Amino acid sequence: MATALKKQEKIDKKAEKAATVADITARLKASSTAVLADYRGMTVGQMRELRSKLRGGGIEMVVVKNTLARRAARAAGYEPLSAELVGPVAMLFAVDDVSAPARILNEYIRANRKMVIKAGLLEGQVIKADAVTELADLPSREVLLSRLLGAMQAPLGNLASVLQAPVVKLARTLDALRSQKESQSPAGAPAAS
Repeated sequence: MATALKKQEKIDKKAEKAATVADITARLKASSTAVLADYRGMTVGQMRELRSKLRGGGIEMVVVKNTLARRAARAAGYEPLSAELVGPVAMLFAVDDVSAPARILNEYIRANRKMVIKAGLLEGQVIKADAVTELADLPSREVLLSRLLGAMQAPLGNLASVLQAPVVKLARTLDALRSQKESQSPAGAPAAS
C-alpha cells in the first residue's frame, strides 16, 4: 500500500511538472514581452507589493524552478534564454504593452533596489539586461498611440485651416463691400439689393 502511494505521488509530481512546463511554454509563446529578474533578497511582502503593481499593468509574474523554465524555453523555441535561467529568477509576462513589464520593474528597482534585471524576450528575440532597461524608458503604448494620432491629425487641421482661409477672406471682403455700399448710399434711399 505504501509503495503504491509513493508511485502515485511520483506520477502526480511528474504531471504537475509537465503542466508547469506547458503553462510557461504557452506564456512564452503568447507574450509580446517577457522579462527575467533575480529576486534575491526580497521579502514575501515586497513580492506581493510588486505583483500587485504588475497586475495593475496587465503583467503576470511567475516564479518557477529553473529546470522547468529551461524546458519551457526550449519547448517554446527560445533556447538562448536558458543561459539566463540561473539562480532565483522571476519571469514577467505581458501580452499587449511591450514596454510595461520593463517599465514597472525598472520603477520598482529604482525605488527599492531589490531586484536585478537579467534578460528579456521581445517579440521572440532574446535581449540583454541593458536592452530591457532601454525598453523601460519607452513611453507606454497608450502614450505612443496618442502621439501618433496627434501627428496624424496635425496635417489635417492645417489643411482644413488653409482650405478655410479663402472662404473667410471672401466673406470679409463681401462684408467690407456691403459696409462700403451702405455708407455711400443716401440716408433716405433704400439700399440696392
